[in-house]
Amino acid sequence: MATTAGANNRVTADADARLSALSRPLLYVSLVTADFLSIVLGFVVGFILRFGDLDENSWPILLGVAFPIFMILNINLHGYALASVKHPERGALRGVGAFLTAILILLVIAFTMRAQTEISRLAVLGTAMTGTVIMLGVRYKLLKFIRDRYLHLLQRVLVLHSSPLPPTRKRAGTDVIDIDKLNLRPDRGDPEMLDRVGAALKGYDRVILACSVEARRDWALILKGANVRAEIVTPEFDALGALSIGRYDGETTLVVGAKQLSLSDRITKRLFDLAIAVPAIIMLSPLLIVIAIAIKLDSRGPVLFRQKRVGHGNRFFEVYKFRSMRVELTDTTGARSAARDDDRVTRVGRLLRESSLDELPQLFNVLFGDMSIVGPRPHATGSLAGDALFWEVDDRYWHRHVLKPGITGLAQVRGFRGATARRMDLSRRLQADLEYVANWTVWQDVLILLRTIRVIRHANAF
Repeated sequence: MATTAGANNRVTADADARLSALSRPLLYVSLVTADFLSIVLGFVVGFILRFGDLDENSWPILLGVAFPIFMILNINLHGYALASVKHPERGALRGVGAFLTAILILLVIAFTMRAQTEISRLAVLGTAMTGTVIMLGVRYKLLKFIRDRYLHLLQRVLVLHSSPLPPTRKRAGTDVIDIDKLNLRPDRGDPEMLDRVGAALKGYDRVILACSVEARRDWALILKGANVRAEIVTPEFDALGALSIGRYDGETTLVVGAKQLSLSDRITKRLFDLAIAVPAIIMLSPLLIVIAIAIKLDSRGPVLFRQKRVGHGNRFFEVYKFRSMRVELTDTTGARSAARDDDRVTRVGRLLRESSLDELPQLFNVLFGDMSIVGPRPHATGSLAGDALFWEVDDRYWHRHVLKPGITGLAQVRGFRGATARRMDLSRRLQADLEYVANWTVWQDVLILLRTIRVIRHANAF
């Protein structure tokens, strides 16, 4: 009976997820469309006020330049973020700020480049004034409408609770899961279990956990790397009169995890990844083909080595590498690190590993969205630091998975590569990964990528 109920809940949750996944883009498209029409109307009214008609043909050109600038600015100002929907007045002001800045940049570009088409300053001033009024009203009304009617589709909430605790009342956009019935545990020593937990949390924006006091620490450690706003219900804080960090259903919650990057940051990082990966795959395709042929001629077996590794949100993914070891001696769990004179490595494989060319297929992992160009390196589930599994060395190990794993990272450019013969080897890498996660910027990614060129060949690459 419990299994059937759990399956039914999962089906309902999946249906809600599909509805949310479909509705979110439509709502954001409607907001972008409203912004576009507001700007168009601003230009139309502004030029009609100046010239009395639309025979002046410069406004479509100006619109074509201004709107992309507006979009870039509005995304960076979080004009399409959830906070703008929750607070329509802020969202409206952010849109107006992006619009006026775009008009200013447009004028600077026009006069700097000495545009051949004469631009009427009065028409542009009229556009700025009318566009501001139109956008302020339209944005506020639309954001308020979306908040009042569809906010639950923009923020999916998952409530996790243990059987001894009464389930929280279900609200629109909220799914409730009994973690005991689904056998979900915060077992930091079991990557398979963490993958199940990560799969259960996937697609949610906020997770509320109600569990026993004894289990809170373990859950908190796991949820920090889940890339979701995670809160633990702590009703005892009410009795102490403490200021709440979060509230849900009238009870105080303790926020223990959060999405590391905002929507605009995630878009920026993804665009950066694609801007590097797509041209690299195209330009390197002849080299990829040559390497594939060399591997096939050197030893029997597949060209690619595929291995299950822990990635974003503590979920498993399959990493791609050029096969550098003999098939019969390959270690699929990664329990044995490659050594300098490793007898498992083939002749071609040794050259690939020394030059880091075996990592090139991970560009396809980036293309498919499992990895980033820059991020914490993904580890195999059996990787050891000394005689201990990686996650046994430091409780913070799982926190690094709040971002997508990368082909290169801060730890790698600092020289922390090769075998992890001692626990200290893992600790140094982990500290660099956590530093990267805490201080991410796209400029840091650019710098790390440039520094990677210097360490492609490294003494510890074998």
